[in-house]
Amino acid sequence: MPFVRIDALGADSERLDALGRAVQEALTETIGVPPDDRFQVLVGHDGTGSTLRHGDYLGVHRDDGIVYVAITMRAGRTPDQKRALYRRIAELAHSYAGTEPRNVFVTVTENESVDWSLGNGEAQYTPAGGEAPAAGAVVQQG
Repeated sequence: MPFVRIDALGADSERLDALGRAVQEALTETIGVPPDDRFQVLVGHDGTGSTLRHGDYLGVHRDDGIVYVAITMRAGRTPDQKRALYRRIAELAHSYAGTEPRNVFVTVTENESVDWSLGNGEAQYTPAGGEAPAAGAVVQQG
């Protein structure tokens, strides 16, 4: 169950929705996240009241079309899965939202099962006194 935050400069609600769909589809296609497992914060910055900073780094020229995608998820994906995820996000962001792939900046932060509370003040992935299920395991609610 990844948690995704997308920040985009000059993005209206339609573009933000398109970016959210792009990221969700990429997560589903490349690392097997269920399609309905969608937890996202979508933020558009107007460049005046709030903005995003960017620069050229490692030979990638970015401009005001910048989109930052921060994904937090439980550990367990391979480097190849992550590379495929980055590539697919860039492809779909271009297709759905017109964002140039060079302007898609993605970070993945991994954590452990106990680092999640999905509501009610409980750590659903780690029952009290029990071992955490493996990353990607399906947790049955009872």
